[in-house]
Amino acid sequence: MRVIAKSMDQNREGIWFGIAAYTAWGVLPLYWKLLQTIPALEILAHRILWSFVFITLIVVITGGWKALATVLTNKKKLFLIFCCGFIISVNWFVYIFAVNTNHVIEASMGYFINPLVVVLLGVMVLKEKLSRWQLAALILAASGVLVIAVQYGRIPWIALFLAGTFALYGLIKKMIKIDPIAGLVLETFIVLPIALVFIINLEAGGAGALNLAPILTKIILAGTGIITAIPLFLYAKGIENTTFSMMGFLQYIAPSINLFLGVVIFKEYFSFYHFLSFCLIWAALAIFTLANLGVLKESIMPQADEINKIKTPQRI
Repeated sequence: MRVIAKSMDQNREGIWFGIAAYTAWGVLPLYWKLLQTIPALEILAHRILWSFVFITLIVVITGGWKALATVLTNKKKLFLIFCCGFIISVNWFVYIFAVNTNHVIEASMGYFINPLVVVLLGVMVLKEKLSRWQLAALILAASGVLVIAVQYGRIPWIALFLAGTFALYGLIKKMIKIDPIAGLVLETFIVLPIALVFIINLEAGGAGALNLAPILTKIILAGTGIITAIPLFLYAKGIENTTFSMMGFLQYIAPSINLFLGVVIFKEYFSFYHFLSFCLIWAALAIFTLANLGVLKESIMPQADEINKIKTPQRI
């Protein structure tokens, strides 16, 4: 009984950590809006720099050098982490750009679509089989993207790019299976030289935020490292203590908050076509989630030999 109670407590704790992580990711647009006067590329460079500084401090404090050393001895993992570093950096840039150019709604659409892109990558790369319900979910989601593309007169590239890059990042992370803190240190370290050269070049020319921006803005820029790392820590703690399916379901908290902020707080344009598109995507997510939880099951047709057994009386 004590073991069961402990397991339930851990699961409950994991759920709360998951809720905290996705809520933090959901409200991030409010933070990026504080830096709206700074170009997205410069914000990205500072986010990489201060993330590396903050995570390295965590490694020093917690003594996480062993996990880091283990990864450094594996060339294949290092190469994949190298890829992760560039993919997540591009994802961060597009997300910051979307928020600071008033495309929060389209960004939220990207993270609603993300789980379905993960399924598609699973089929294409990992050769996983797709159930009829999952296929129906993908078709519905594609219809939602098509509706908004027709309404825009263009492909919603921000949504698709965010969904695709984050799904690809997750796929690689799944393949390499490393300590999350060690992974983040190396991911940021790999792109750190580019970020440093960019920042130094701006500051030397007198056009950088560290030279021109008020002290409060400089503090907010430095804080990008903390607001990047903390949700990742919370996510790692959540996935450790609860099921992957539950964390997948909780994932929809973040884009839901993004959508609310885009419509209610930032007053972005939300038309009937936006509503129709999101309805199709939400329906796809509902089907996808219920299929994953086993609520929606494939109808199993009896095999021919089983039918014959039923029809033909057995001898006694």
